[in-house]
Amino acid sequence: MPIIAANFKTNHTRKSSAKYISLLSQYLRTNSTARVYVFPSYTALDEYEHLANLHIGAQNAYPTQTGSITGEIGAVHLEEFNIKTILIGHSERRHVLGEKQEHIAQKFEYFKNLGYKIIYCIGEPLEVKEQGLEATLDYLNTQFENIDLNYEHLIVAYEPVWAIGTGKSATIEDIQAVHDAIKQTIKQPLLYGGSVNLGNIEKICALNNVDGALIGSASLEVEDFIKMIENTKEL
Repeated sequence: MPIIAANFKTNHTRKSSAKYISLLSQYLRTNSTARVYVFPSYTALDEYEHLANLHIGAQNAYPTQTGSITGEIGAVHLEEFNIKTILIGHSERRHVLGEKQEHIAQKFEYFKNLGYKIIYCIGEPLEVKEQGLEATLDYLNTQFENIDLNYEHLIVAYEPVWAIGTGKSATIEDIQAVHDAIKQTIKQPLLYGGSVNLGNIEKICALNNVDGALIGSASLEVEDFIKMIENTKEL
């Protein structure tokens, strides 16, 4: 049973997210056994009903219940909508917004202690990738520092930074090599993300040690996302 996740990033409004989630949930009631996650923007978080096999998660939150952290949300805002799933460590949080591993690990520990399902993202920039597989794995291992890899509600997502939003996907050989190596370290589900789309998702998810996909821009049209679920449901 693959895990298929859609990260809306800074896309969709509250209204369009509600429509998307409604159509997706209708499909999932009768057509799929995949575990499906959707991560809408802050403003679209809600307590959606009758979600079948669909889980709504937060793209980010600060490791606090409430507090004086301007521009952030805390656990109290997620609990209002019964949300217990969160993305942590996404490359845009690390490389665009400057989150350090120390803070990411603190966030992980906080939401782990609350029992959240955590999709934990790791990935290397192009200059590391060009140094070869050993350098890539060394870099990825630093992103596991102070992360409980035995946490029962952990899902890891490998997303090479150079392949996110660029239209350039890693080769099948690249994906296989990194996933095989990571699976020697972790036993939890391991997703691939990085320019996953309708044309390549089936081939990627069919690889050994690839347990599903975390999809960005290619997931924004619900019809396309449903087709991607369809293309992987027999794997």
